[in-house]
Amino acid sequence: MAVAILIGSWIEDELSYDKSFGNYWDIAQVMQHQHFNGDVQTDKAIPIPLAKKLRQDFGSDFTYIVLSSWTNPHVLSFEESNMSFTGNYMDVDAPEMLTLKMISGTRQGFHAPSSILISQTVSNTIFRNSDPVGKVIRLDGKDLKVAGVYTDFPKANSFRNVYFIAPWGLFSQNEDVKNAEQNWGANSYQLFAQVAPGENMQSVSSKIRNAKYQAIGEGADVSKPVIFLHPMSRWHLYSEFKNGINTGGAIQYVWMFGTIGIFVLLLACINFMNLSTAQSKKRAKEIGIRKVIGSRRRQLIVQFFSEALLITTLSFGMALVLASLALPYLNKIAGKEMNILWREPSFWILSTVLIIVTGVISGSYPAIFLSSFKPVRVLKGIFKAGKYATLPRKILVVAQFSISIILVIGTIVVFRQIQFGKNRDAGYDDKGLVIIRPYNDDFHKHLSALRNDLIQTALISDVAEGSYISKGSRTSGDLHWRGKNPATQDNLMIFGVSTEYGKAVGWNIVAGRDFKKNLATDSGGIILNEAAVSYMGFRKPIGEIINWEKQYTVIGVTKDIVMRSPFEPAVPTVYFIDNGPNFLNIKIGAGVGLHKALTVIEAACKKYSPSSPFEYKLADEEYDKKFEDEERVRSISVCFTIFAIMISCLGLFGLATFVAEQRTKEVGIRKIVGASAFNIWLILSVDFLILVMISVFIAIPFAWYATHSWLQNYAYRPALSWWIFAASSGGALLVTLMTVSFQSIRVVRMKPVKALKVE
Repeated sequence: MAVAILIGSWIEDELSYDKSFGNYWDIAQVMQHQHFNGDVQTDKAIPIPLAKKLRQDFGSDFTYIVLSSWTNPHVLSFEESNMSFTGNYMDVDAPEMLTLKMISGTRQGFHAPSSILISQTVSNTIFRNSDPVGKVIRLDGKDLKVAGVYTDFPKANSFRNVYFIAPWGLFSQNEDVKNAEQNWGANSYQLFAQVAPGENMQSVSSKIRNAKYQAIGEGADVSKPVIFLHPMSRWHLYSEFKNGINTGGAIQYVWMFGTIGIFVLLLACINFMNLSTAQSKKRAKEIGIRKVIGSRRRQLIVQFFSEALLITTLSFGMALVLASLALPYLNKIAGKEMNILWREPSFWILSTVLIIVTGVISGSYPAIFLSSFKPVRVLKGIFKAGKYATLPRKILVVAQFSISIILVIGTIVVFRQIQFGKNRDAGYDDKGLVIIRPYNDDFHKHLSALRNDLIQTALISDVAEGSYISKGSRTSGDLHWRGKNPATQDNLMIFGVSTEYGKAVGWNIVAGRDFKKNLATDSGGIILNEAAVSYMGFRKPIGEIINWEKQYTVIGVTKDIVMRSPFEPAVPTVYFIDNGPNFLNIKIGAGVGLHKALTVIEAACKKYSPSSPFEYKLADEEYDKKFEDEERVRSISVCFTIFAIMISCLGLFGLATFVAEQRTKEVGIRKIVGASAFNIWLILSVDFLILVMISVFIAIPFAWYATHSWLQNYAYRPALSWWIFAASSGGALLVTLMTVSFQSIRVVRMKPVKALKVE
C-alpha cells in the first residue's frame, strides 16, 4: 500500500501540471503542421505575422493573443550586481493570461513602456529584503523599471523556468526580430492564446487552420501549413506528434506506473488470499463450532471481510508512515516536489476507496472458501480440503510471478534502450568541451585575443564560436542545389560556426576538408553532414554548389552529430562561416584538471566582458541530459520492480513454510526408508518450480508485446533479444529456488524421530 501511495503521488503530480493557472482550460499554444517531402512535421515555432493576422481576422474568438520568445538565460544587473536568469520577452497581456500571483506591484504595471516583471527568486537574490518595485534594473544592458514581483511558477509548470517577463516591444528592436516581423517563413517564435469565454477550443482551432496558408500565397501548396491550438491541458502529457497526429507523450508513463501500482497491490492481495486459504485447516474447527451454534454463512463471510478490512486499515496507517519517509527519496529520483496531500478531501476519499477495494479483493476468496466448510465433517476431524482445493492457490502464484517477470523484462528493456542511446556515436568529442553563452558581443569582438590568451596558457587546446552543439536553427526553404526537386520543402538544420569550430568540438571529417582560417574563399564554403548528403542526393558532394542567399561550395562532409534526441535519426545539417556572436566552445587540453582550466577560462572571460556573469556548461553533461526522462523512468521502474519481486517472494516464502509444515511427517517417513536429502528437497521444491515455469510461458508473450510497443516510440532502438526473456525467466526460477529452499532445507535437516512426533 505504501508503494501504491507513492505511485499515486507521482501520478497526481503529473496530472496537476499547469493547473495553477486560473485560465487553465482556455489557454493554448498556437502550433503548426507542415509537409516536408511526404512527411508532416509539427512545430511550436511560428512566424511573427501570424499573431497580427489572428488578431485582425479572429479577434472575437480570443481573449488574449501573446507573442513570446523562447526561455533563455539573460543578464540582470542592479548597481554592481550581474546575475544570469532565464526568462521570456512577452506581449503586455501575458501577466493577465497567466494569472500571475503578484507579491508586490500589479499585473497592469507591465503595460508601462520599459517595464519588467520579476519572480520572487530574482527579487530575493538581487534586492534582498527591499521592495524592488519602481527601481531600475538592466536586462542585457538595457534599463527597465520593475513593475512588480510575482510568485515563482511551481515545479509542475511549463513556465517554471521563467524568472522574469520583459516587454516584447524591447525584444522587437533586435535586428533579427525586425526582419522577421513581415516574414512568414521565419518560424522562430512562440505564440500563446486564450480563447474567449463561451468559445470551444476545438472549434476555434478549426477556424484558424488556414490562416498561414492563405497569407503566404505562392508556395503554400508545397508546405501546406495548418495552424492549430494545442490546449494547455495537453502540453505535458500529450506533447508528441507523429506525422501530424497527436500520439501522446508523458501519458504513457502515467499509464505504465499506474499499472505497476495496481500490480504491486494485487501481488500483496494474492499473498493474503494464499496464506489465508493455506491455513484453512487451523480455522476449520472454529468455523464448524460457529455454524453449529447458529452462525449463517453470510455472517461468516461478513466476519472474514471485516478481518481483511481491519488488517488493510491498519496496514494503510503504517503505509502512510512508510510513504512519508520514502517520498523525499522518490522526489530526488523523479526530480519532483511531491507531498502527501493531508489537507485535501480528495486524498482521503481516494484512500478510503483504496482501503475498501484492497480489503474486499484480499478477503474475497478466503471469505467464500472458509465459510463453505461442512460443520459435521470438520468437528469429526475428517476435514479434507479436496482434490482441487490447492488449485486456486496455484493459479494465484502463477499470476503473481507472471506479473513479476513482466516487470523485470520491462525494466531490462528500458535500461537497454538507454544504454543503446548512450553508446551511439555522438559524432564529436564532448570530453573536456566547455560551452559558454555570450550575453553580448564582447566575446565576438575580441575572439582572436581571447583565443590567443587561452591557448597560450597551455591548458586550452582550442577556442571557437558556433551554434549550441545540441541545437541549431531550422530552415524551411530557400536552399537550392543541382538536381533538387522543385516540390521539395527543405527541412535542414543551419549551423553558424567560426573556422576553428571543427577542431574545437572534434568532429570527424569523412570527405573533403575542414574550414581553414587563412583561406578567404572559405567564407563561401559549406560543410554538410552525412544525413544532408543523403538528403540532397549527392554521390560526390565535394565541389557541389548550393545557393542560399549567396553561392556556397561544398568543401567537406562530417559524420552526423547527434543534436536533438539520441533516439532519433540525425538531422540533415549545413555548417557555414558565421560572423555573428555565438556560443563559445572551449576545448580543455588532455590531462588538464577541470577546476584549473575553469579558473583560467573565467579570468579570460572577465577580462574581455567584465559585466557578463561567468556561466558555463559541460558538453558531456549536456549530452547526458538527453537521457534524463528515460533515466528517471528506469530508476523508478527498478525501485517498484524490486518491491514487486520482494512481495512475491514473501508470499512464496509463507506458502513454502506452510507446505513444509504440512509435510513434516512425510519427510520423516521418507528419511527413515532411505530417501536422500536431495530427493526430499526436490520433492518439496518441484511443485513451486513447475508453477514458476508456467508463469514464464504466460509472461513472455505479454512482456514481448508491451516492450515491443514501447520501443516503437523510438526510431533508434535495439532489437528485442531472446536473452532478455531467458535471463528474466532464469532469474525468476533462481529466486524461487532460493526462497523455497530455505524452508525445504530446514525440514530436511530435522531428525526423523522429531518429525514423526509433529502433530
